[in-house]
Amino acid sequence: MLHHLKLGQRGEAIAQAYVRQFCSLRHLNWKSGKREIDIIAERNNVIYFIEVKTRSSSRYGWPEEAVDYRKQQHIQQAAANYLLQYALYPAAIRFDIIAITFKDRIKERGVDNECSEYNEHHEYELMHFKDVF
Repeated sequence: MLHHLKLGQRGEAIAQAYVRQFCSLRHLNWKSGKREIDIIAERNNVIYFIEVKTRSSSRYGWPEEAVDYRKQQHIQQAAANYLLQYALYPAAIRFDIIAITFKDRIKERGVDNECSEYNEHHEYELMHFKDVF
């Protein structure tokens, strides 16, 4: 398997375990045509549409920077289709990004805030950007 695909799968597994701590998972890698939502979760009648980005090098920037306007539009369109398909009328919806950066890059970021957490071996940093688009 290609390295970037394996890295992405590892990042998604980490994000799923993290989200399970505060939400029920509804769907993983849900597709609407060519568009995909990595994690769809729910808590207290709020539906969360979560994009997961993982990076291991600085070549392409920070993970969250990869969720550009076009990607946001695709996720929003897929979310609208999801709500229609399942006839859901939640109290609110939210679009989040979970950015996972593996050990090589953590010290470069220099960010330590409430939406950042490290695993017990400091192999990666997970940043949860809430309600970002």
